[in-house]
Amino acid sequence: LKTGRQSLPIILSTISTSLIIAYLAYKSGLIKGHIATLVGVGSSICGSSAIAAAAPVIDADEDEIAQAISVIFFFNILAAILFPSLGRMIGFSTTDGHAFGIFAGSAVNDTSSVTACASTWDTMYNLGSQTLDKAVTVKLTRTLAIIPICLGLAFIRMRNANQEDNKKISIIQIFPFFIIYFILASLITTIALAKGVNIEFFKPFKYLSKFFIVMAMSAIGFNSDIVKLLKSEARPLALGGVCFIAITSITLILQKVLGIL
Repeated sequence: LKTGRQSLPIILSTISTSLIIAYLAYKSGLIKGHIATLVGVGSSICGSSAIAAAAPVIDADEDEIAQAISVIFFFNILAAILFPSLGRMIGFSTTDGHAFGIFAGSAVNDTSSVTACASTWDTMYNLGSQTLDKAVTVKLTRTLAIIPICLGLAFIRMRNANQEDNKKISIIQIFPFFIIYFILASLITTIALAKGVNIEFFKPFKYLSKFFIVMAMSAIGFNSDIVKLLKSEARPLALGGVCFIAITSITLILQKVLGIL
């Protein structure tokens, strides 16, 4: 809460912009609803993690999930490669990682790419971990938006199913229970650290979670038709590109307005 407060206006603005763009793409008939939702959520919040969280809530299939993830990671790679050079061109401070850290944490989609981008800036200008520390904290603040977004998607799906199919769907059936597990895990960690438990105790759980995420993403890949994926990639890729440019532009503009840049 303390560290994320400064970046909150930027985070709220970028999330809103990406979701609005995705919604307009869907309403205009350019992109199917599930793909538009997944690309919009993935672009605005935290890439593959947000897609993995939202997919079961909206009942997206494996091909839609794989397609959205491929779009997000394409722009993740671009950001990790181009943003350090862009930051130097724009005039970010090279003696303090604060401003570029907020930029990386707000504008880059996936946590792994945020880490790569911020670490590159630290390495380029010998800043230790200043940029990385700021970027990851901003990114984790942004990641918390998964909770209200998934709850909102669950409510919309339940309402639409009840209205259109005349079939009652309980919120229990589609409630994203990972939210409850997330809160419990956060409480356990907070209480344990307050009681003097060493932070190193939780490292094995972090490695285990990464292993399961990789396994889940691989399983989605094995269930996907790559030919079909490539044939239908153009419009989702265009949507991802528009979201990417919009989020980057808004982040830079708001950093300038707020006096961070």
